[in-house]
Formats: sequence, C-alpha cells, structure tokens
Amino acid sequence: MIALLRSRPAACALAIGVACILLFLPLTLSRFGNYMLAMWAVMTIAAMGLNLTLGYAGQVSLAQGAFVGIGAYATAIMTVNGWPLYAPLLLTVALCFAIGWLLGYPALRVQHHYLAFVTLSFATLAYLVFRNEEWLTKGTYGIFGIPRPTLFGVSLKHHLNFYYFSLAWLVICAGLMLWLVNSPWGRAFTALRENPARAQSLGVDTRRYTLMAFAIGSTMGGVAGVLYAPLVEFIDPNPFGLPLSFSLLLMVIVGGSGYFLGPALGALIAVLLPEWLRDYTQGYYLIAYALLVMVLLIYSPSGILGWVERRTADARTRRASLARQAAVPTYDAGSAS
Repeated sequence: MIALLRSRPAACALAIGVACILLFLPLTLSRFGNYMLAMWAVMTIAAMGLNLTLGYAGQVSLAQGAFVGIGAYATAIMTVNGWPLYAPLLLTVALCFAIGWLLGYPALRVQHHYLAFVTLSFATLAYLVFRNEEWLTKGTYGIFGIPRPTLFGVSLKHHLNFYYFSLAWLVICAGLMLWLVNSPWGRAFTALRENPARAQSLGVDTRRYTLMAFAIGSTMGGVAGVLYAPLVEFIDPNPFGLPLSFSLLLMVIVGGSGYFLGPALGALIAVLLPEWLRDYTQGYYLIAYALLVMVLLIYSPSGILGWVERRTADARTRRASLARQAAVPTYDAGSAS
C-alpha cells in the first residue's frame, strides 16, 4: 500500500476518495456522529505534533496533553470574556512554542525514559495548575458557555458547520506538516532520530533541531486545544490529565510512529473505534478495545502502517527473487553433449 502511494495517480485517487468521505459522510450522521468526527480531527492535529517530536525527531514526550489543555484554557478564558477566536489562537501559538522550546532543554541532557519522566512532570504540573488556580481556571468547577465563533458571517454553532471548520484546520495543519517533513528540516529531524552523533558530525545542529522539534510539536497540541474548547463548550481539568497524553501517544504508536498518515489512522482507532464497539459489545467495549490494541501492538510494534510497509516490502522482495530465478538461463543436458 505504501509503495503504491508513491505513484502520483494512486496517491491522488486515495486523496480524492478520503476527501469525499470526509466531506459527504457527515451529511448522513447525527449530531453526536459529527461531534465525534470533529473530535477525531482535533485529536489528529495534536497527535501530528507528537508524531513530529517522537516519530520524526525521536524525542519522547508525555506532555502533549498539557499543551492541549493550555490551548483549551486560553481559548475558554478569552472567548468567554468577549475576545475573538484568533486572539487566543495567537496567544496559544506563542505560549506553547515558548514552553515547548524550554521543555526541549532537558532533551539535550537526558534521553529515552529519563526524558519521558521530565515531560511527565511538566504534564502533572500543568494539570495541578488547571485544577488549583481557581482565580484563573475556575478549578474543578470548570468554564462553561464557551462560544463557538462566527466565520465570514457564518455561525459555527451548528454541529455540521463546526465539523467542517475543524476539518479545514486539520487540512491546514496537515499541509504545513507535509511541507515540514519533506523539507531540509524534516530530513534533519530524521537524522536526529536515527543517529544524533552521526548527524552532528555531518553538520546538523542537533541542539537547535531538538528544541525546534519540541516547540513545533507542542504548538500543534496548543492549536488542537484552541479547537477543543469551543467544540465541547465546557472544560474542566479532568480531560487534560495524564490519560490524554497517554492516549495521544497511543494514537502515534498504533497508527505508525514516523509515518505521515499514522496520527490520523491512530486517532481513528483511539477516538472512533471505542464508540463503534460500544454498539456491539455494550458494557464490555473498553475491554474489547484494550484487547484489540494489545493484539495489534504485539503483532506489529511499528503500528498499522509499519505492518503494511513490512508486508509490502516482503512481497516486493519475493517478486524480485522470482524474477531473478526466471531470468537465470537453463541448459539442456542433451544439447550440451
């Protein structure tokens, strides 16, 4: 499948098919169905940021949920007080970029599970701020009545309109991410993941690219939070605890860490699959969901797209081997004598 997508006609056909599904399927769904699709779009944006940090740059982060919370609270506080949506968006981008840059400094000293504990500490700190600083966040009482914006005179209060608004932001973020990973920056991130010492010997500024990976990935999480707040219209600290960071990590790993489409596929499984299982397994849907994810990761630790690529490579290798065998000339013993 991945090899097939390297050809332009196949990639265009797939893109058109996915676009038709995302554009026309919501017209047939209920309010809750469109809400879940919008949630999928929002979580995909957050997972794309984590995929840049973890999948492309190889830096472990368990703080992505905290940045979603920062964006959500900035949006809730400002829009409830009459600010237009672009104001908290600009503030969130600047704030998350700066905090993500600072959070990247420990990555210059520690790696792997040590770095995971550092980012986990920041996520815990952010959650405690959301819960305890009631003068700013309203604490456990939460902030309600978060308004949905109006865009070019069109109100986004209707669930279908807000879904298309979220989808448009997903397309914008995906386009920027596609440009980034195919640019020299993206190749530097990949070199940083594969072998930092060799990348540094080749002239890659590993210090700067490590900080940029955290900053850009965190900013994507903040943008997702800006969309999350008006989507749910009420926020409290609970959604931005450690489970959200673990869920975003699951999306990246299940979809395929380091694959461009991995976050979208992982969010599809983490956000929509449990709701689909709920209709068929009733109260056991979480058990069924956990078992499916465990089997998937045991069978394919590199995620769904990693499994597809491995199967495609094996098939290509077998075809090449058969072609070489067919090309070997055969000699007739009778004619040789």
